Parts: sequence; structure tokens; C-alpha cells
Amino acid sequence: MVFGQVVIGPPGSGKTTYCNGMSQFLSLMGRKVAIVNLDPANDALPYECAVNIEELIKLEDVMPEHSLGPNGGLVYCMEYLEKNIDWLESKLKSLLKDHYILFDFPGQVELFFIHDSTKNVLTKLIKSLNLRLTAVQLIDSHLCCDPGNYVSALLLSLSTMLHMELPHVNVLSKIDLIGSYGKLAFNLDFYTDVQDLSYLEHHLSQDPRSAKYRKLTKELCSVIEDYSLVNFTTLDIQDKESVGDLVKLIDKSNGYIFSGIDASVVEYSKIAIGQTDWDYNRVAAVQEKYMEDEETQD
Repeated sequence: MVFGQVVIGPPGSGKTTYCNGMSQFLSLMGRKVAIVNLDPANDALPYECAVNIEELIKLEDVMPEHSLGPNGGLVYCMEYLEKNIDWLESKLKSLLKDHYILFDFPGQVELFFIHDSTKNVLTKLIKSLNLRLTAVQLIDSHLCCDPGNYVSALLLSLSTMLHMELPHVNVLSKIDLIGSYGKLAFNLDFYTDVQDLSYLEHHLSQDPRSAKYRKLTKELCSVIEDYSLVNFTTLDIQDKESVGDLVKLIDKSNGYIFSGIDASVVEYSKIAIGQTDWDYNRVAAVQEKYMEDEETQD
């Protein structure tokens, strides 16, 4: 059984930076990490990837050959990958014994809540290779500064969760920069816990662009609240505590916390409903890289 993450999110949300930072953090914890780049447009990778889709197909070749734009080209690439899933399976088989896998996907959001190829690729991999994956969806935290953008982010997150049908963690990325984007209308926990969205109506009515669609926005908020599925955790990829908290959450969602445990159903249930009390901070290498002495900080 192999565990991993499916890293998705809109362009600019920090997926590639996340994969780079997360792989370093997990490696320092003692996990053997492999990054799989499935973005055929990402030709400037800051990390060393174990599998690169550009060995199979490149967006820059597809676009002129088939007279497609960037979006159509990415859809074509994902459909091509689905038809050639054997190539990806063969590449992954050598990693199954002892690796934790990070899948770095393109930023075209249609691939994750409308189009089926990405979902089909992951479904086939899960079944054929016995993978246990969690979808980690990154949303840039600056979207919280605008009520309309925040509602759009909620709708995107909900649609993706329903379409992908995977254990799912929504993340407000770049949280360390949120102060530079301007003052939030509410406390941060309003946005992370997705509290009563009716409070947004007043702020939406202040914006002439949003006021025109006030009734539509109200109905969308009602849909989001009726499902009651979406919430967010926050992430500063350069902060060890922030990354560690997210790792705990992901480990619980994909079942990594149960791996290697020989216990009864009752014990598994206790672990599932309880706090994930792992001693991440006691790993010496993590301490050395991510923890600073308080005296040094002062």
C-alpha cells in the first residue's frame, strides 16, 4: 500500500512551491519522497522529479500541432495521458515499495471539477497500484480579501470535492502574506471554518460589480452551506509548525497514520476520532532545519 498527495489548485496558488517544500519536510522526517510532475506546461521545476509527463507529451508541442490554445492543449494532454496510462503505471511501479508520492498537476481548474480525464487517471492508478491518495487543493489566501472571490473559491472547492471523490483537504496557501493584501472583513476563522455566509451580503452589496449578481451569489452561498463540506486549513510553506499540522491532517485523511499498526477495530476507531498526536517535532533533522531557538528569534 502506497500513500501520497494529489496537489491541485488554480494557477499561482503555489503548487510547485508546495511540492518542493513538502518533499523536503517529509524527507527530513525520514520518508522517502518521489514527486511526479503531471503538468506538461511546467518546464522550470525547482525540484527533481521521479516521473515527468514531458517524457510522454509536451504542451508546447501539442499547441501548434493541433492548433490549440493553452487550455485546450492541457485538456488534450490529460486525455492523452489517460489513453497511455500504462506508461505512467510502468514508471510508478519502481516507486511502490518504499516511496511517498506527490503528484503535481496543472493549474487548469476545469480538469478537476468538469473534465473526467484526470479523475479517470487517478481512479485507474488507485485500483491498479493500490494507492491511498489525498487531494490537497491550494487556494491563494488573498482571495479572502474580496467577498466575491472568496465565494468563487468556495464553489470551486466544493465542485472539486464532489467531482474528484477523494479524501480532500482545502488549504489557504501563502497565509504569511495575507496581511499585505489588505484588511479582512472578518476574523480569519470566519474564512477557514466557512461560517455564516449571509454576513458577506453586506460587503458584496458595497461592490458595484458584485451587487448586480447579489441574488445569484446568495443562492450559491446557500448551496455551499447546504452541502456543509468545505472548510480550510492554513499554510505557510516556510513554517515548520504550519507544514507539520497539515501533514498530520493529510496523514489522517489518507490513512497513513494506520500504516504499520496491528490493532483491533476498536483501536483503529480511537485513532480515527482522536487527535493525531505524533511527535513530529522530535525528529532531529526537522528540529535542525525548521525550529529556531527562542533566544535566537529574540
